[in-house]
Amino acid sequence: MPPHSANPNRPHRRDFLKTGAAVGLGLATGRPAVAAPGRAKSCIFLMLTGGPSHIDTWDPKPDAPAEIRGPFRPISTRVPGMFVSELFPKMAAMADKFSLIRGLHHTAAPIHENGFQLLNTGRLFRDGPEWPSVGAVVSHLTRRKHHVVNDPWLETGVNISHGQGAGWLGNQPSTGIQSTVLSLFAVNCECAAAAVVRDAACFATVNMYQTVFDAVSWDCHAAGGSLATDLGDYRDTVAPMFDSAFTALLTNLESHGLLDSTLVVAVGEFGRTPKLNANGGRDHWPGCWTAVVAGGGVRGGRVVGASDKIGAEPADRPVTCPELVATIYHALGIPADTRIPGPDGTPVPVVEADPVLELF
Repeated sequence: MPPHSANPNRPHRRDFLKTGAAVGLGLATGRPAVAAPGRAKSCIFLMLTGGPSHIDTWDPKPDAPAEIRGPFRPISTRVPGMFVSELFPKMAAMADKFSLIRGLHHTAAPIHENGFQLLNTGRLFRDGPEWPSVGAVVSHLTRRKHHVVNDPWLETGVNISHGQGAGWLGNQPSTGIQSTVLSLFAVNCECAAAAVVRDAACFATVNMYQTVFDAVSWDCHAAGGSLATDLGDYRDTVAPMFDSAFTALLTNLESHGLLDSTLVVAVGEFGRTPKLNANGGRDHWPGCWTAVVAGGGVRGGRVVGASDKIGAEPADRPVTCPELVATIYHALGIPADTRIPGPDGTPVPVVEADPVLELF
């Protein structure tokens, strides 16, 4: 299946701000000079296969023209000044439990696999030596289990690694139940939580979807045929499923006293084009998108960074994929300069980036 993508000629802003502010609750300015070591013991990583439209989910643009803002209105949340799409009422009601990173971006080609590699490993290795996933690295360092809760097989168009394996470390993840039924996403989230509790797993990955072809996913091209998912599917199926499963997961962890020690990250491999396409859908856009982060020492109710007025690129506090990976390591008490054996045995740092300390 050939890769599919958005316009590769999108503009790239080269003069991103090097400093910024965490906006939202508290309106903190600048980055913390010192951060305490992370106290999370585990991480549940929700990979939102297909790439959610940030404008139609967690970065609405109500003042933009109709072809930008899309069909959904923003709603207020429990946190003053934080708005999300109307598709997420349950998240809105517990917005003090999670934070948003709204300036996530990368400059590689806009294909699914690049985003997967960058988010799951912090590296872009394409078809070179496969870098181990964050879960594999954490397992190597802690000697604890890591899981891909559902089948790690993914079909997104290009036959290269998605970065969810162990690479040269060799400690392959355990695999839980295999989910091809849409409603099983919530079950998989429960299994991830159970793995953290029962197996003392250090890392559990859940792929919300296994493919972007011939099935509903976050990949909302609205192109018909094998790429038929549209924003109507967001409204009717995709967003309600995530809204219920994500909030249930946080509630479950909190009820067991585990939210503070379990980092939860939900993110897609890129965002979607600011302007609706001719079919009323949106295409691939790695220029800017949003990650949702909760638990594990992360302060809830914060919005770190901002996109520009049409959601095309970061306007404040841009965050790279390796920086998000460094944030996961930081939450788990692993400094970014921690070394592991490289493919030839030479020690290499787990990631070459700094964590987003405003979250802590």
